[in-house]
Formats: sequence, structure tokens, C-alpha cells
Amino acid sequence: MSQDELAAKVGTKGNVIGHLESGERGLSDKWLRRLAPALGTTPGYLLDYTPDDVNGALIDATLQVDPAARAQVLEILKTFRKTG
Repeated sequence: MSQDELAAKVGTKGNVIGHLESGERGLSDKWLRRLAPALGTTPGYLLDYTPDDVNGALIDATLQVDPAARAQVLEILKTFRKTG
């Protein structure tokens, strides 16, 4: 599928897809959720991690959080990052 074809499926322009592919534009949660169905996959497969490296239970739990509270949950989870 070309960049223009994918762009048409997700309602954007081909150059935006090019920026996402090259890393010039970050692959945000919003883009993961828009692109994955158009590519016939799930957001986890589009990340730099293999599905085996991603804790499915953690993702499922996150998706069950009220969308209005997800930003807050993300900030809480960030406090548990390893440092150093």
C-alpha cells in the first residue's frame, strides 16, 4: 500500500504518513489507533516492541480506564519508570 493510499484510509495526506514512517513526527496513541485498523493490525504491532515484549494485561487494563482519565493514569505510570 502506498503512503497516499494509507493516508486516504485514515483521513490525512501522504506526506503526513511519510513523516510518521521516517520518525519526523511521533507515533502518538492517536496515530496508533488510526493506523492499526487501516493496516489490519493492532497498535502493539506498530510499536518498536514485539507483541511478546508487551504485557497484554497492562494494555487491556489501560484500555478499560475511562478515556477521560487515561492521561492521569499515564502520568501515574510514568512515576514508576526506572531511573539511572
